[in-house]
Amino acid sequence: MKALVFGVDPGSIPEVDQTGESDNALLRGLASTPMDLIEVEDPKPIGPDWVVLRSRMTGICGSDSKQVFMENAEDEIDNAMTALISFPQVLGHELVATVQDVGRDAGVEPGQRVVLNPWLSCGPRGIDPQCPACQAGDLSLCWSFTEGRLSPGIHTGNAKEATGGFAELVPAHRSMVIPVPDAIADEVAVLADPFAVSLHAVTRTPPPPGGKAVVYGAGALGTTTTGILRALYPDVEVATIARWPGQAAMAEKLGATVFAPEPRLELVEGLAQWSGGSLRKPWQGLPFCHPGQIDVVYDTVGKPETLEVGIRVLRGRGSLVVTGVGAPGRFEWAPLYFKEIRVVGSNAFGIEEVDGRRQHAIAHYLDLVQQGRVDITAMLTHTFPLEEWREAFSTIARQGETGAIKVAFDQR
Repeated sequence: MKALVFGVDPGSIPEVDQTGESDNALLRGLASTPMDLIEVEDPKPIGPDWVVLRSRMTGICGSDSKQVFMENAEDEIDNAMTALISFPQVLGHELVATVQDVGRDAGVEPGQRVVLNPWLSCGPRGIDPQCPACQAGDLSLCWSFTEGRLSPGIHTGNAKEATGGFAELVPAHRSMVIPVPDAIADEVAVLADPFAVSLHAVTRTPPPPGGKAVVYGAGALGTTTTGILRALYPDVEVATIARWPGQAAMAEKLGATVFAPEPRLELVEGLAQWSGGSLRKPWQGLPFCHPGQIDVVYDTVGKPETLEVGIRVLRGRGSLVVTGVGAPGRFEWAPLYFKEIRVVGSNAFGIEEVDGRRQHAIAHYLDLVQQGRVDITAMLTHTFPLEEWREAFSTIARQGETGAIKVAFDQR
């Protein structure tokens, strides 16, 4: 099969053109990324309870892009997550596919259309009894990401045997396939994974009734977070910080008040005015709100400058929920302790509770779509065949020009 493999010699590397794009660090990283579309052996079911899927559509996650662009690679050489992955890799965990081949204990039928639950937790690894995290439904906190019948890997695409959707065929455990109703198109189903990430963040740390929430960022996670807040918490006021015009338009369509991230002084002042917070001006640097009136900030970017804005505008004992991860760096964090801000890391998804019902976050997405409560289809802005992978990633790197929010490979 054809697969886009990361961790190989990329062969002939294209030059970055001289029309100004050489100033784009993401394009420079893409030009030298160790990845290529090559022929590899077809996967087979890893065990009797595994299947092989044929890819239909695969979204490009922010984590995929960050790896391919080698973004901030020098700043993250000590990233702890490298203890939980193995190479070479075929990325792509936001997958809609058709079941093609099944093991004798797979429990699904060939031809079934499914969305991938990508977690390589105890079940896929053949570990019994399962760890306490998996028993509780917290699949992304599994204790066993380096154990069992698979090489180290957190989810599909970062363990060498569990190749991902940037390929024609994908192996998956029976617990990793969630049926897609016939009425839901591939273009809608492919958004299930980023929605599930945001659903986990919002429902685990929800805004109070009648409260105020800020979403920092308006990419895939920011857009889905805004959509979830408007759908599940309609009495909550939502502000979204959007960098690009296309993102801002999408956030406005979803019902958010939109702010630009720069200049940061105007952003802090704008959020204070929007929320009713009282600004206090220090000798130098940005002002901060005390008392603040924002209950929760969902930071889908996770850079020092975004975290600093969050803690400055939050109310006392407000919550800063971090779903994005940027390179580490210094910021002035005195408001964190002074206002007793609660910082919450939010890692992907598992079994979540919505309206009193507990099920997998992806299943919640499919239900909410069928009920007409959620429509984020417009955030899928671009699709490409796998052969045009450089164009796909270039579109993401130039999203200020292209208007890209979610880009996917169409492999139908």
